[in-house]
Amino acid sequence: MKAIVYTQYGTPDVLELKEIDKPIPKEDEVLVKVYAVSINDWDWALLQGDFINRMINGFLKPKIKILGSDVAGRIEAVGKKIKKFQPGDEVYGDLSGTWGGFAEYVCARENALVLKPAGMTFEEAAAIPQAAMLALQGLRDKGQIQAGQKLLINGAGGGVGTFGVQIAKLYGVEMTGVDSSGKLEMLRSLGFDYVIDYTKEDFTKNGKCYDLILDVKTNRSIFDYIRALSPKGIYVTVGGSMVRLFQALILWPWISMISKKKIRIVALKLNKDLAYMNELFEAGKVKPVIDGPYRLDEVPKAFRLFGDGAHKGKVVITVGV
Repeated sequence: MKAIVYTQYGTPDVLELKEIDKPIPKEDEVLVKVYAVSINDWDWALLQGDFINRMINGFLKPKIKILGSDVAGRIEAVGKKIKKFQPGDEVYGDLSGTWGGFAEYVCARENALVLKPAGMTFEEAAAIPQAAMLALQGLRDKGQIQAGQKLLINGAGGGVGTFGVQIAKLYGVEMTGVDSSGKLEMLRSLGFDYVIDYTKEDFTKNGKCYDLILDVKTNRSIFDYIRALSPKGIYVTVGGSMVRLFQALILWPWISMISKKKIRIVALKLNKDLAYMNELFEAGKVKPVIDGPYRLDEVPKAFRLFGDGAHKGKVVITVGV
């Protein structure tokens, strides 16, 4: 089978399209013929090989050589212990921890997958798992979003932000999106009430306050974010700079002691609410924003786009079609 392989950490230039052996599912796995896969921040971090990800995936060179966690495809074979699926089922899910999605076939545990609705394309399905879960768990579970609130999403033009605004619409909140100038028109079309070009305006210094901040970037001091919160506001981060995340983790107990403002960090629960996302999709309330799709041999190009932050929504790659 064809797969995008990397044997050393670095830039997208180290990604190579190769012919490798087709995987064989274990007794508790299914074999999925991959039709689409999307890029996540974790893919980017594993490719670059920062200190934390080298500890996870090999210090000198990567142990897992095929990236890609958010996959969609059709089950080709099932192991003896599989009860939930059968060959021919169309499925999707987040394979974080095992990865392997940038290939024509991948093996997966059945708890990492759900059935894909018939009206959902494989590209749409591949865009959903990680970004939608982060947005939903950040807004609903950690942010306790409520009607009438003022919500700001920082880094609104990527996968999490474009799902976040659609989910937030269901709660009747006032929404502000922050991103680069090239994405502002898209943000308006998705339903943001206000948009901010971060290259021209600093939302933490403009005097406006928000009841809930969902931060996709986490690229500045936690004290900047606290300044932009209302007196009982909640700041929720779903990822970003490890240094800033560590700062938030260390300081949140102290901040909660001296004020009623709250800091919360999303520890992603993989695939937890995919059934709910299926319901929203089928009801026409959520539709993935897709950049692409790109071909498998265009994965290095797609990674460069992702790394530059120039993508809109989710960067999706079509495989095996």
